[in-house]
Amino acid sequence: MKMEECKATAVYMCGYLPGVSPEKSPILSLVPVPLPASSSHCGDSWKDVCGGGCGFAMAISGSGKLVTWGSTDDEGQSYMTSGKHGEIPQPFPLPHEASVVKAAAGWAHCVSVTGEVYTWGWKECVPSVKIIHVSAAAGSFQKDNNGKQNALLTGQVSPRSQGSSVTGRTVSQSDNRKAGEEIIKKRKVSTAQEEFENSSSGDDFFTVSPSLVTLGPGVRITNVAAGGRHTLALSDMGQVWGWGYGGEGQLGLGSRIKMVSSPHLIPCLDTSVSEKDRSLIVPQGSLNSSAQASKFPGNYVKEIACGGRHSAVVTDAGALFTFGWGLYGQCGQGSTNDQLRPTCVLSLSEIQVERVAAGLWHTVCITANGRVYAFGGNQFGQLGTGDEQAELGVGDSIDRNIPSRVPIEGCRPKNVACGWWHTLLLAETPL
Repeated sequence: MKMEECKATAVYMCGYLPGVSPEKSPILSLVPVPLPASSSHCGDSWKDVCGGGCGFAMAISGSGKLVTWGSTDDEGQSYMTSGKHGEIPQPFPLPHEASVVKAAAGWAHCVSVTGEVYTWGWKECVPSVKIIHVSAAAGSFQKDNNGKQNALLTGQVSPRSQGSSVTGRTVSQSDNRKAGEEIIKKRKVSTAQEEFENSSSGDDFFTVSPSLVTLGPGVRITNVAAGGRHTLALSDMGQVWGWGYGGEGQLGLGSRIKMVSSPHLIPCLDTSVSEKDRSLIVPQGSLNSSAQASKFPGNYVKEIACGGRHSAVVTDAGALFTFGWGLYGQCGQGSTNDQLRPTCVLSLSEIQVERVAAGLWHTVCITANGRVYAFGGNQFGQLGTGDEQAELGVGDSIDRNIPSRVPIEGCRPKNVACGWWHTLLLAETPL
């Protein structure tokens, strides 16, 4: 009798985490992440990886504990949002005993799913109790009265103006470094001396106490994703709900609406792309330069992801759609243009995508055959291209506006998650 091969789950990471990266330098290749000591001693294991926040990572253990790590005490509110966990992964203290099924973190807010949805961090990312149902055919959305901007809430914004995000110009590495440095400076908007155990952070914009999110009767949320200042939630019916900031189209509503304070349904499967538009989207040198949008895009959404100011969804047919900010190529459309509506990544149209994740400036996906593709900003090595083959152009820190294959051997990728400047890969390895 042939015995079934034993397998274990492992978590790998690459990119930049302030509390983990040696001497503040990026980790260019995937490295393993240890389990919390309390979990490893009781025979626990890794269950899933989550979209991490601005300067910290998140994952879920087999026992349903939310685990965070990677922040430092000079990271301000991001440090408090992550539970003040640095180099060593530790369980995050949630106010309930139920096992965490899914979780995600944005710039300075987090969201988790047990049987219910909880969110904490920036108060503008906590939706109001009023539910607004919007027809998928609606072409315009009214700006909320409370959509005013505040300087404290712009830490994830690129120093470039919005106008530069659609010029398509080449972004230099020095520009990227300066942008990263400026973002890190702007994020430090409060001191780290405030106690995490307090129910309030001491200002009017931030709370460390998880709040229950209500989306209306009959809506059951199975997955969540958190961006810079926006959130997506996926229902068991394959519908996508969104709220928060939408200035670059990351809410997929066809406009640059500044703030949506209540959950809205997002029309994700509008695939009306003209032949002219298709030729512009599929550039020379893409994975499949003759790719056509002939593959049926699907009936419902099964995966969601939020980046800093962009979003991505995967349908039941394996089609990948992206929308929002595109300055670093993170929408994978062969350009640096913003996408105001969900748009199919046509260079992957002949490939069935299973999983997707997004960081501040990058997007990573796993295909049905176990391959990993990444695109977008690569200033900190977050695309995982490594450094051994830099002379071939595949082990570098160069941004990519079309999906590029990530080299990985000896394991079977199962899931992927991105933080602001890092990537986590959950994989099966033979024992």
